[in-house]
Amino acid sequence: MYYESFGEGRPIVFLPGWGGDNGEGRDTHEPVFEGRSGWRRIYVDPPGTGKSPSDASIVDQDGMLDAIAGTIDEVVGSDRFALAGTSAGGLHSRGLIKRDPSRILGLLLRVPGVVVDRTKRTLPSDDYLDQTADFVAASADKDRRYYDAVDDIADLDFLNRIQSDPRTYALREDPAIRFEGPTLIVTGRQDTMTGYADAWSILDDYPRATYAVLDQEDHGLPVRRHAVYRALVGDWLDRMAERPDA
Repeated sequence: MYYESFGEGRPIVFLPGWGGDNGEGRDTHEPVFEGRSGWRRIYVDPPGTGKSPSDASIVDQDGMLDAIAGTIDEVVGSDRFALAGTSAGGLHSRGLIKRDPSRILGLLLRVPGVVVDRTKRTLPSDDYLDQTADFVAASADKDRRYYDAVDDIADLDFLNRIQSDPRTYALREDPAIRFEGPTLIVTGRQDTMTGYADAWSILDDYPRATYAVLDQEDHGLPVRRHAVYRALVGDWLDRMAERPDA
């Protein structure tokens, strides 16, 4: 699997949304690390996305998680690491914690996919999303740079075979587990893809979690609230740094 790595220090592995590559996560999070040392940031292309080829032996989400876990082991070795998952990457991150919570320094979930079956998600309306010309242009630019371009090179047949059935898109084992490391959950108030309410339902699993719902943000978060999002991520990094051996 392809990945990009920046900086030195304790590892943070960034996992993108379904079908996404490392680019959006990299460009969203790297500004947080300007002037902040001590972290090695690892941005992953899961199988079938970006520069990582698909693998015919992977037929479900557990196979995808096996591949991601194997790459992490190769890259970070036996070191402990933090996880940052966006959308479906949040499911992957929770699955990795379920396998071995002792290895994880902290967890960031951005617009996480919690309920796999889309027909059973609790979703808000986007009636109150102020779709100004600037917002529409910024969203369209983000789609063009990070999603449309990715779709052109992703193995969509491979990805769609897994995603099309909730039985293969879900992990076989519920990823719920109590995790006591510093956690950040950030959702969009007008996110009509994964919503915000379902993420609230897992809050008790994370007794050291900050939970934020950002108004005027949808599933592309952050489009408007870059400063707020970066401040929240910075606070998460500070909380991990306060107890580096925890």
